[in-house]
Amino acid sequence: MAEQPWVDGLTIPEALRHVHARVGDQEILVYPHLGIRWGYTEFLARVDALARALLAVGVVPGAHVGIWSTSWPEWVLNQFATARIGAVQVNVNPAYTAHECGFVLKQADIDTLLLTDRFGNTDYEAVIGGLVPDLHSRRCGEARTCADFPKLRHVVSIKATPSLPGIWPWEEFLAQGAAVDETRLAAVMPTDPDRPVNIQFTSGTTGAPKGAMLSHRNLLYNAFHTGARLHYTKDDRVCNPFPYYHCAGCVCGTLTCMLYGAAMVTPGEHFDPEATLAAASSEKCTVLHGVPTMFNAEVHHPNFDQYTIVADRGVIGGSPCPVELMHALDQEMGLNRLTAVYGLTEASPVITLCDADDPEDQRLKSVGYPIPGVAVRIIDPQTLAEVPDGVQGELCAKGHNVMIGYYKRPDATEEAILEGGWLRTGDLATKLPSGCYHITGRSKDLIIRGGENVYPREVEEHLLGHPKIQDVQVVGLPDAVFGEQVSAWILAKDPSLTEDEVRAYCREKLAHFKTPKYVAFVEAFPMTVSGKVQKFRLRDIGVERYGLEAAAKQETL
Repeated sequence: MAEQPWVDGLTIPEALRHVHARVGDQEILVYPHLGIRWGYTEFLARVDALARALLAVGVVPGAHVGIWSTSWPEWVLNQFATARIGAVQVNVNPAYTAHECGFVLKQADIDTLLLTDRFGNTDYEAVIGGLVPDLHSRRCGEARTCADFPKLRHVVSIKATPSLPGIWPWEEFLAQGAAVDETRLAAVMPTDPDRPVNIQFTSGTTGAPKGAMLSHRNLLYNAFHTGARLHYTKDDRVCNPFPYYHCAGCVCGTLTCMLYGAAMVTPGEHFDPEATLAAASSEKCTVLHGVPTMFNAEVHHPNFDQYTIVADRGVIGGSPCPVELMHALDQEMGLNRLTAVYGLTEASPVITLCDADDPEDQRLKSVGYPIPGVAVRIIDPQTLAEVPDGVQGELCAKGHNVMIGYYKRPDATEEAILEGGWLRTGDLATKLPSGCYHITGRSKDLIIRGGENVYPREVEEHLLGHPKIQDVQVVGLPDAVFGEQVSAWILAKDPSLTEDEVRAYCREKLAHFKTPKYVAFVEAFPMTVSGKVQKFRLRDIGVERYGLEAAAKQETL
């Protein structure tokens, strides 16, 4: 039996204190553009100050504290402060609309909500003021009742001067903690690693978002094994452009760094390719994380050559990674120990990952093998029977990484977790002879053209071999005769590229039914805050662009 990691049996605040005792006042959180460099001692003091404030206003162990913000330092403080008092942090996607935010506030029974002031075109305070009207009249700290959100008692701004009297200003909120002494704070130290500490909402692409409940054990084990595969040490400096609300950001980013005493370097409140290159260069980061679209934007940035990247390791995940991009990052950025990671929120998030020292062929052409303590099997999505190695099916996982369940959604939990504790991922994969896995796509992204199955990733990987193509997304569009047709949305390196060239290139090696009927050249793809391409929006754009509204409404069996 594999040796248990040292985090076994610990909660997040217990692990933080263990690491602090080992590494002393080494840097833990760095924001170059803000001039912030917090060592472990200062970080612990700031975490405890926020924990005291939460206790002072009545947040109790088990209460749900939401945070609706981009990746500011206060986001990280809240992650550790809520864990410190046994509360549950609820990650609220910064891109959520008023409707989505209202849904999460109610569904997750949020007691206290921390938020930023604005991001992009969203005025967060105006949104929350519309959802909770008495924020306009009641002062912060006064008793609040809201019929729509009966559990919500406090709204806190992470900024200095909120626009509504019912929202706590950050410093005034922290000052409440003076009423809580060390004895009271010590009394709430959580000791059960199987208690929930985090609720993360899925994207809701197949219905209303669902809140995955994750425990201290889920997250610590995942962070530990991720760091082990990447050979983290206290000397590492990790550039993390993943948004913190996303599982990759707050597990593979913050928690993994904490467990190994590494510095977490945050390039900005949201992803910007040049800011990421600048932070990685100026901070001499040894590890660089990202999703494929982030890395693609960095390596093709016009100012790329102005920065010196010394990182040799990192993880690339969040969506299937083209092999061509992996080679480019190896050869042009110097990430010669980069490894693709596979996982999902419900798996805390990592399921498979290569070791940074594994052979190049494994690292560049697979998503690796299961982390210790996790088992994987491939099943037929219809019969649920396990399929032989090399046969495509749905990937399922079992182990310490599987979520507790969806909050207040036992029906959805039962659908997601099969008998025996096997989590269905909805992703299609094959097991390779090496024991590694290859992700072939999402089952819901499958294009069925005239009865023929077309897997978008196969077409995408072929097109990425074209010298004039920088990036591509393949999406199914409705068709009155064939049911669906293949469409390719292309970010071109060379503006001379034509639709006919694209189709001819596909016909060289792909079956005729996989050749795109529709070829569209774009300047950018619609993306989520975490950098994932929103294929459903490309489909909607395609329906309108090509006049396919009637076919889209056609009923099918």
